[in-house]
Amino acid sequence: MFDNEFPPLGGGTGVVNLHLFEELSHYPEVHVDLITSSRTASTYEHEQFSERIALYKVPVDNRNIHHATNRELMRYAVRGLRRGKQLARQKAYDLSFAFAGVPAGAMSRALRTCAGLPYVVSLQGPDVPGFETRYKPLYPILSPVLKRVWKDAGAVIAISEAHRKMAHAFLPEQDIRIIHNGVDTRLFSPRTGRQIEYGINVLCVGRLIERKGQHHLLDAFARLPQELRPRIRLTLAGTGDADTALRERAKQLGLGSDVAFLGFVPREAMPEIYRHADVFVLPSQNEGMSMALLEAMASGLPVVVTDTGGSSELVRPGENGFIVGWEDTQALAETLVRLAEDSQLRSTMGSASRTAAEGFSWPAITKEYLDVCEEVIRTSPRNRKKK
Repeated sequence: MFDNEFPPLGGGTGVVNLHLFEELSHYPEVHVDLITSSRTASTYEHEQFSERIALYKVPVDNRNIHHATNRELMRYAVRGLRRGKQLARQKAYDLSFAFAGVPAGAMSRALRTCAGLPYVVSLQGPDVPGFETRYKPLYPILSPVLKRVWKDAGAVIAISEAHRKMAHAFLPEQDIRIIHNGVDTRLFSPRTGRQIEYGINVLCVGRLIERKGQHHLLDAFARLPQELRPRIRLTLAGTGDADTALRERAKQLGLGSDVAFLGFVPREAMPEIYRHADVFVLPSQNEGMSMALLEAMASGLPVVVTDTGGSSELVRPGENGFIVGWEDTQALAETLVRLAEDSQLRSTMGSASRTAAEGFSWPAITKEYLDVCEEVIRTSPRNRKKK
């Protein structure tokens, strides 16, 4: 398995990988070697996640725990592929699995060429052309590589219907399956009891980058009626390239102590962060299927999202939350006012969110991934030749 990020490095993709490993550790017939990144500059690390799952970390000299630079991704690709080839000479693998079309998918395709291993690609968002505005200059360069990676894969997986539609806009003839992300409903659960510390706490969890839309959320907060402002607070959890700019924007808008920047929050502390919130907002430009949104829903929160990606597939307007347009700060502000002023609405929508989240269990989703992998192994040319 190739994945350039794995906790504590990276974001949602690494978290998905972590949850799959927690489930796969219960399958005695499944053995996995993951090649991922080490923060070190030169040290190759080896850890056992469980008895049959090993982590091989190649040095990339990572400087930001939440974000890999293009240079770091290149280091991962070169050193990770070299490590993958070494392991393939030592062990009888059945399959290579790549999280994201690049760099992991290109690495799996290279391993197929030199070792004959069939591979599966799980698309994760920014690896789909058109998904991430800041990668726009790179997509024309990556497009030929992505097309080869997708076409040669035994299976290509998207994480939502909207994600698949975006992928089909890039390569219409590609067969793409959908396996949604999941959530640990035991770890992320609604709070018991009510402790009012500030009034209404609006929470946004995600990397502080332009695509996530926190700047629009700040603008919406500045539009709130003055009489509501003393009773509502915004909490931003996460770090990223836009951190400094967002803090400065909050000052310019006069939000002051109305906004709390938590910065990096350890994963084990996140359940309590959700339980202290009253409303969750994800104002993204694009999402595959947000892990933070699923966690907020499992935590029993009403949710406000933009009409994009898997977000709109998880939110039923008027039932467990609301959907507003990207950049529509006025609509976002009006929605926040409505939720802030109606505690019964928040409670009803929060319960509906929890019920919806219970349909995305990791055991079921892990079985879907295993079924695809088994099918690819069974139908691969290498195994047909053996027969």
